[in-house]
Amino acid sequence: MAAYGLYTHIASNKFRSMLLLGGLFLLVYVMVFAGALLAEVALNSNRPFDDYLTLAAHDLVKAFPFATIGAAAWIVIAYFFHQNIIDAVTGGHDVTRQEQPRLYNLLENLCISRGIPMPKLKIVDSPALNAFATGLNRSQYAISVTTGLMNALNDREMEAVLGHELTHIRNGDVQLLVIAVVIAGVIGFFAELFFRIFFNSNWSFGGGGRSSSSSSDGDKKGGGAFAIVLLAIALIGLAWGLSLVVRFALSRSRELLADAGSVELTKDPDAMISALRKIEGRGELPGATSAVMEMCIDNPREGFADLFATHPSVDSRVKALVKYAGGRDPGPLPLPGSGAEAGDGGGPSADSSPDTQPEAPQAGPWGSSPQPAPSPAGPIPGPWGGR
Repeated sequence: MAAYGLYTHIASNKFRSMLLLGGLFLLVYVMVFAGALLAEVALNSNRPFDDYLTLAAHDLVKAFPFATIGAAAWIVIAYFFHQNIIDAVTGGHDVTRQEQPRLYNLLENLCISRGIPMPKLKIVDSPALNAFATGLNRSQYAISVTTGLMNALNDREMEAVLGHELTHIRNGDVQLLVIAVVIAGVIGFFAELFFRIFFNSNWSFGGGGRSSSSSSDGDKKGGGAFAIVLLAIALIGLAWGLSLVVRFALSRSRELLADAGSVELTKDPDAMISALRKIEGRGELPGATSAVMEMCIDNPREGFADLFATHPSVDSRVKALVKYAGGRDPGPLPLPGSGAEAGDGGGPSADSSPDTQPEAPQAGPWGSSPQPAPSPAGPIPGPWGGR
């Protein structure tokens, strides 16, 4: 389903979420069939190729209800406990207005201005500059912000980041990403399980114990077993690869739309641009899985030649904001010094580190010259000029 605007993008996300759920069950059935092939070869490696396919198909029919229940149970577990898992990985924890009044008030004001339900607010104790939204329904929605980001951004920039994450929730991007992560988790778990069983087992594909008169027949049957094992490995690899493609195939335009949604909420494209410039290349969360990084406002883990990158580059996002929102790009920005306070408002120039300016202890408050230059034409004129 093509998306041509905000509301069609939201509808498209819901439609794709349902397709992804259906794809999860399909990939699980492929994994079960591959496992059945390996199990039949393990039980008897002297059957013809066609027999293995027939027996594995019967096994799939028998295992169908159990595979369906297992996949559904995984979805239920993810539905109720995905936030706990993410918090365990990132170290995020809930905060209240009393604990973080600045951040809480900024988020609350944005929600009130557009009538959006207030999500939970979480803090991740990390020097990385990043933020992400999670949740599958209104009662689960949460926005997590790192302490590094809080210290680096001023109020305008932080408000822009919060608006970006609120837009992800509003557009349904969060549900889509969580479902994609669930699919990759299920398939990756079973793929690793099957491969461990296979490589830790010593299977032989010959006709051992049979007479020499039937050696050619045994070779054919052993060859059939070997071909079945190759087919099973190919199916498992295909399912695992498709589960990754699902995550990479999620439209990267969601980040551009979230940037635009933030500007719509804050009416401040310059704040969004300067926030992206500060976050650029500084968002790596130590210990976070790739699934968590895909949810962040910036993912510095780029794919091969940007082919599998889950986020558009910061440069392309900034160019879009300059072109369509009328913002100004200050270029790469340095972070404020460790003693500088971010959050009192002001533009990017307010965050400049004081140690980057030349030392001039004798300079006056209005210039860098220690003394006013002498007048070349006699007496110094008054404040209103000479007559």
